Amino acid sequence: MDKAMIDRRCFLQGSAAVAGTVLLSRLTPLANAVQTPARPTATDQVPLGKTGIKISRLGIGTGTNSGRVQTDIGREAFDRLIRYAYDKGITYIDTAQSYRTFEWIAQAIKGLPRERLFIQSKVPGTPEDVLSVIDRHRKVLDTDYIDSLLIHCMMDANWTERWKPVMDAFDQAIEKKWIKLKGVSCHTLPALKAAVESPWPQVHLVRVNPQGLYTDGQQEIWARPTVNDIGPVIEQIKIMHKKGRGVIGMKLIGNGRFTDPADREKAIRFAMACKEIDAVVIGFKSIEEVDEAIERMNKALIEV
Repeated sequence: MDKAMIDRRCFLQGSAAVAGTVLLSRLTPLANAVQTPARPTATDQVPLGKTGIKISRLGIGTGTNSGRVQTDIGREAFDRLIRYAYDKGITYIDTAQSYRTFEWIAQAIKGLPRERLFIQSKVPGTPEDVLSVIDRHRKVLDTDYIDSLLIHCMMDANWTERWKPVMDAFDQAIEKKWIKLKGVSCHTLPALKAAVESPWPQVHLVRVNPQGLYTDGQQEIWARPTVNDIGPVIEQIKIMHKKGRGVIGMKLIGNGRFTDPADREKAIRFAMACKEIDAVVIGFKSIEEVDEAIERMNKALIEV
């Protein structure tokens, strides 16, 4: 073999070695990224069941004690609170027609990118013209559509029969693209079971905390705080999840009654450990409460 051929072979071998080294150096960060998944956080965008829609794992509630807690801080402070939560990554906002804050939401979210928000609202009672009520939601909230609209506060085991006209109107609103998802919030265990058995709901807003405070029992007693066994509710949540429903936990902080940090820690850890719960909503009145909830959730998500 002459010297020219030897030099050429050495050149090709050297080039291949260099190319291999460069390629390996480029792939190594990618391999490490695959091997080390990002840690879950309170503000992740997570799938809401099998609805095809994602929401932030933590939502901001605006109806603590029908919104009295939020309106007590004043409108400017409320606006700042919503904006602060959004800047932190909370894009899910929970409201209802019966909340005192209902007509405050539009101003609070003005200028925010609508496509990044998930707005959930609720219709109470059995209005005669349901579509007109839904259209009012769009006008009051200054939006073309509501991401998720719920039938509010069902307590009757036969609600799926009595509220059939309301349910039919919700279906029409979906066809009109006034709402994206339909669902229900319940305030008794019989109503919750009826909701799970029905094929109609896509989203369930469920009262859940391990202490059982203000959670669903056989009957609702409005005059005083109720404490119920959370076990039957968790059983229903698991069925919802299997059916592909979106599951959102509420009353996580016991309707604001968990003033002991240990109770808040216990409740948040419980919810984060329940993999069938997609997201949770907490009613805040200060940015400090927002920060605390995010910190507790982030820690719980890593450790569960």
